[in-house]
Amino acid sequence: MKRIALGLLLAAALLYAVATTLEARHPAWGYVAAFAEAAMVGAIADWFAVVALFRHPLGLPIPHTAIIPANKDRIGAKLAGFICNNFLSTPQVLAKLEEFDPSARLANWLSRPDRAQKLGEHLVAAARYGVSAFDDERVRDFLGRMASAGLAQIDMSRLAGQALDALTAGGRHQALLDDVLVQVAQVVEGDEVQERITEAIAREIKALRYVGLDQVAARVATRKIVDAVASTIGELAADPAHPLRLRFDGFMAGFIERLKADPEFRRRGEAIRAELQAHPALGDYLHGLWSELLAWLHGDLAQDDSSIRQRIVAMAGTLGARLSADGAMRRWINEQIMDAAPRAIERYREDIRRYIIERVAEWNADEMTVELERHIGRDLQFIRVNGTLVGGLVGLAIHAATELLKP
Repeated sequence: MKRIALGLLLAAALLYAVATTLEARHPAWGYVAAFAEAAMVGAIADWFAVVALFRHPLGLPIPHTAIIPANKDRIGAKLAGFICNNFLSTPQVLAKLEEFDPSARLANWLSRPDRAQKLGEHLVAAARYGVSAFDDERVRDFLGRMASAGLAQIDMSRLAGQALDALTAGGRHQALLDDVLVQVAQVVEGDEVQERITEAIAREIKALRYVGLDQVAARVATRKIVDAVASTIGELAADPAHPLRLRFDGFMAGFIERLKADPEFRRRGEAIRAELQAHPALGDYLHGLWSELLAWLHGDLAQDDSSIRQRIVAMAGTLGARLSADGAMRRWINEQIMDAAPRAIERYREDIRRYIIERVAEWNADEMTVELERHIGRDLQFIRVNGTLVGGLVGLAIHAATELLKP
């Protein structure tokens, strides 16, 4: 296209030379010369304009030339703003998301067995890679050090106190006491236990053995013991303010407070923690546990009928089917996406803007110029061609008008 545009300029110059030479022989040559002269002016002007976009014409530092290289960073900022404002504005993206209906697409995608199978294959491949990567002595040592460091930060007695505090919150320990008492009542009322109690009492009542009343007395005593236990349990169950319950509450509260604040308990907790840290069995156990877990995962993932893959496929298919059948859940998913999207759009739009600006700023000006010329240079050369032809026609029209207006 450059050669065509240049050829037209040379043709116009040649035509001008011929027309001016022959102008005296016939008035028509004056029109031809006017056409050729204006065509040369248009061709040269448009050549200057096109070249000035990318470089200095003839290498001369004429002001307002080499426009693109000189304004590369500003162009990058404007480009980033154009993309972010016209393609990534919050209303536009939200409208596209709403039209996209992500939950329905997800449900349809997962409902297809081939897609669920493909998802399982991808996840298994990723898991197999992860297992192979983590099966390294450095990872085991790191986990061991992390476990030891984490253990060093634990206040054993305070942690135990806080755990018991949580377990007893809202009277949960009273429910535990009820369960214990019920179990005690069931055990005491059992025939085997009652028989043992009877035998124990009978052995102690030696005086009645000789008259054959030891078993009778023992059974009576056993029944009274069982009745007393049952009565006590009944009273405890019926009375939330029973003295035994209150004593149990007081004992638990005092014990928890001692665990959290008593220096002696704290020293014992630190001693236990130090013993655990120093004990080689802890590291061996963690190493062994990690190795066994990785070996099991690796063995399962390597099989064609991997149970993990089957479960992933089954879960994906089930999830897809349930989502397809549950319109309320799909609407909830879409609502959550639409609710979270504006914050994500606002945040990442600016990241995209900065990325475009930084990326354009990193471009080499000469390389960018070459790439732009390669992509739009053909159309720019058409400007030169059109400038030659349009310029010639305008010149011809002006000459004609001038001739017509002569007296």
